[in-house]
Amino acid sequence: MKKGRITKLIGGLYTVQDEDKNKYIVKPLGIFRYHNISPKVGDIVDFDQDNITKVYPRKNELYRPMIANVDQVLIINSAKKPNFSFLLLDKFLAIITAFNIQPIIIVSKIDLMSEEELNDLKNNLSYYNQYFKVIYYSSKTKEGISKILEVISNKVNVLAGQTGAGKSSLLNAINPKLNLETNEISKALGRGKHTTRHVEIYEFGNGYIADTPGFSKLEFQDFEADQLRYYYPDFFEKSSKCKFNGCTHTHEPGCEIKRLVAENIIPRIRYDNYLQIYQEISNIKRIYRGNNK
Repeated sequence: MKKGRITKLIGGLYTVQDEDKNKYIVKPLGIFRYHNISPKVGDIVDFDQDNITKVYPRKNELYRPMIANVDQVLIINSAKKPNFSFLLLDKFLAIITAFNIQPIIIVSKIDLMSEEELNDLKNNLSYYNQYFKVIYYSSKTKEGISKILEVISNKVNVLAGQTGAGKSSLLNAINPKLNLETNEISKALGRGKHTTRHVEIYEFGNGYIADTPGFSKLEFQDFEADQLRYYYPDFFEKSSKCKFNGCTHTHEPGCEIKRLVAENIIPRIRYDNYLQIYQEISNIKRIYRGNNK
């Protein structure tokens, strides 16, 4: 009996890679169907020469595509061209945290900033450093590449970020053989192949990477506004001092989060983005309920 990770599903056949990087093509045991167990790419499994015999419990799972046990999402945010957006960053952080996945913030194109501009950005992001790993990266100077290689090692990674932020440049820096043009990232990571019949994760540095178009859309349809506070780890950590249990940090008196914002301990922009996302989710739910009357 061997243990490994499923790296590919195509036509009902699973490719499993063991700890020595050997790959095997196997099928799941028929009994899994009776227990409503469907192995997914990313699953840790036991297997023999022909069959997957056990699927270990998952720590998380995605649905676009169907991938389990994602370790972290690399959020690529450009410093310039396009300009850095704290709103986009906070949206990505909330969605990724909701999936119980670790976000890694990568600020790209730092070579386009003056030293003063970069120092200002780092200062504005210093609060985020308390809760998330932040890496500053330049595809031109290769600054930060060693830190990225270190953080992706032995992990299942997912790429996310704004259009034009430099995702293809990052992939090229880590694996020059890809030689990607800006618009070729999806092709290289198999977008279009992600169907119920074909899902795959790819070797990336000393880890794996997958393309997940679901994150790129930044959709909140499945969110409840009053649950958003759980996806802000900094707010959740401090909310025990709020006057009311279940405080949404929007209108309630005695809110500890609002007090910390007023004292500039929590950045005003982080809180304003929270309110904007909260309202966006509320509006989606209002439209949804209206359409279902």
